[in-house]
Amino acid sequence: MALRLSSLFLRTLREDPVDAEVDSHKLLVRAGYIRRAAPGVYTWLPMGLRVLGKVERIVREEMDAIGAQEVHFPALLPREPYEVTNRWTEYGENLFRLKDRKDADYLLAPTHEEMFTLLVKDLYSSYKDLPVTLYQIQNKYRDEARPRAGLLRGREFIMKDSYSFDVDDAGLDESYAAHRGAYLRIFERLGLPVVAVSAQSGAMGGSRSEEFLHPTEIGEDTFVRSAGGYAANVEAVTTVVPDELDVAAAPEARVLETPDSTTIDTLVERSNELHPRPEGPWTAADTLKNVVLVVVLPEGERRLVAVGLPGDRAVDLKRVEAGIGALLGIAGELVVEAAGEADLAAVPQLVKGYIGPGLSPDQALLGEESATGISYFVDPRVVRGTRWVTGANVAGKHVYDLTAGRDFTWDGVVECAEVREGDPAPDGSGPLEAARGIEMGHIFQLGRKYAEALGLKVLDRNGKLVTVTMGSYGIGVTRAVAALAEAYHDDRGLIWPRQVAPADVHVVATGKGAEVLEEAERIVAELEAEGLEVLFDDRPKVSPGVKFGDAELLGVPTVLVVGRGLKDGVLELKDRAGGVAQDVPREGVAAIVAAAVRG
Repeated sequence: MALRLSSLFLRTLREDPVDAEVDSHKLLVRAGYIRRAAPGVYTWLPMGLRVLGKVERIVREEMDAIGAQEVHFPALLPREPYEVTNRWTEYGENLFRLKDRKDADYLLAPTHEEMFTLLVKDLYSSYKDLPVTLYQIQNKYRDEARPRAGLLRGREFIMKDSYSFDVDDAGLDESYAAHRGAYLRIFERLGLPVVAVSAQSGAMGGSRSEEFLHPTEIGEDTFVRSAGGYAANVEAVTTVVPDELDVAAAPEARVLETPDSTTIDTLVERSNELHPRPEGPWTAADTLKNVVLVVVLPEGERRLVAVGLPGDRAVDLKRVEAGIGALLGIAGELVVEAAGEADLAAVPQLVKGYIGPGLSPDQALLGEESATGISYFVDPRVVRGTRWVTGANVAGKHVYDLTAGRDFTWDGVVECAEVREGDPAPDGSGPLEAARGIEMGHIFQLGRKYAEALGLKVLDRNGKLVTVTMGSYGIGVTRAVAALAEAYHDDRGLIWPRQVAPADVHVVATGKGAEVLEEAERIVAELEAEGLEVLFDDRPKVSPGVKFGDAELLGVPTVLVVGRGLKDGVLELKDRAGGVAQDVPREGVAAIVAAAVRG
C-alpha cells in the first residue's frame, strides 16, 4: 500500500538541527527519518525504518548465504559472564551498568561474545556439531563520553554481530574467509565502497583482525595504503625498523650546556649555535624526544610511562594505546593521554623540557638522583647503535651522542610515533598515502580467549576434550544508514541508492483541480500493480514548490510529477540522482516507470 504524505507520520524541517555537525545528521533529521531522544540516542520514524529495514535485509541475505543462522539475545544481561572474562572491569566507563530491585548487577550489552559462547556451550558438545555460525541484528549500548555526528557515534546503535565456532584453526580460517567475502558483497550491494585494512584487535583479543572502512573526509579513522596494495589502520601500521649499528664506532656521550632549550626547535637552534658539528647542521631527526604519558587503566588507576621517539615525529596516542597494554601486562581498553602539570609535579626528578632516558634506577644517566622508576619505552626506530641528542634529566643540559644499547636501555618497544605520508609500507609495496574513513565493519579471529574463559569444549574425533576456536564479526547497521546518507546527497537533500530507498517512486500530485489528484490515484494503483513501492504526495492545499522541495529532501531516486501537463496526456519523470527530467506519456506510464526503476 502506498505511503501517503497526507497521513504519513512525517514532518520535514527547513533548518538544520543546532547540534548537527555532519551532513548525514542534518539531513536525516530534516527529512524526518530520525529524531533525537537523548544525546547519542535516536528514535526511528517510519521513513527511517524503511531504509533501515532494507539495509538489514541485505545483511541477512548475505549472512544466510554463508550458512549463518540468526538468533536474538536480550540487550539486558547479567554481570556474571562478563566477570568471568574480566570485561565487566575492562570496559571501564563505556559500559552501562545497572541494578535490579534485588541489587543484582546487570549491563546493557555493548557486544555479546560471552552470551554466544555460553549458548553454544549449553547445546553443543561434539565436533560433529561444528562448525556453526550464529548471528543477530540487535541494539548495542556504549556510554560514549562525547556522542556526536548523529548515528555515526551514538550511545545506542544497531549492529549485526556474528560468531563462528570451529574445532580447529583451519576451520576458523575458513569461517573468517567466508565472512570476509560476505562483508565485501554486503557493502557492494549497499553501494558503500570500502577498503579492508589490517587492524588491532584491542579489547576483543585474538589474532588476525581487519576493519572495513568507507573512505570519507568526515571519518574518524585514519588509514594508510600503498600503490602496491598494502592497507592498514594507522594503529596497526608497523614501522620499518632500521638496521642496528656498531656501538664501538660511536663517540663517547657527553653532557653539554643547552640553556633555554625546552622544545625540539629550540634544542636544534641551541645545538647549531653552541655545539656545531663538522658533518652538517643538527636537525630534529637527530634528537630523541622523551614524552611522559598517563595510562588510565579500566578501573581508573593512572600510571605514568615515558616514550622515546625521534624528535621530528609527534606522539600518536592511539598507536600507544594499541600496544602499551601488552607491554604493561594489562588487558582491556586503556586510555592514554599526555601527562599534565599535576602528573609531572608528582615526580620531582622529571625536569620538564630536559627529560631523557635513564628514568629507572638501573638506567640512570646521571646517578641515582635522576631515577624515577617510570617505565621507559622506545619507538622501533631507536635501535642499538643509533646516536641521539636528548635530555640529561638536568635543567639546561642535554646529552650528545647518547648511543642506544650502550648508554641507555629500555623496558620495551612500542609503536608510538605518528605515521606520515611517504613512510615506507611494512611489506615493501611502496610509500604510504593517508586517508580517512568510517569504520563500517570489523572482523576478528578471536581464537580460544572466550571459549577458554567460559569452558566451551567439545569432544574431538578421538574422544578428547578440545577448546573451541571462535571468530567475531560485526557490521554497524545504523552506521551504514548514516554513511549512505553521507555519501549520497546534494545541497537539496538525500539521494538514496535504489536498493535502500524508502520507496521506488515518489508520485507528486500538483495542480488545483480535483481531476489531477484523481488521476494521480489511478497512476499510483497502476504502479503498485507493477510491484513498485510508492510514496504519494497527495497533500491538498500544499504548494508545488513545497512538494518539490520535500521530494528532493526525502531522496526517493525516481520522482513522477502529475501536474499541468496532464491535460495533454504528459507526465514528468525525474531522476533524483542525475537531475534529469523527461516528459513521458500518461498512457503506459506504469511500465515506463517500472523499467526506469529496474534498470
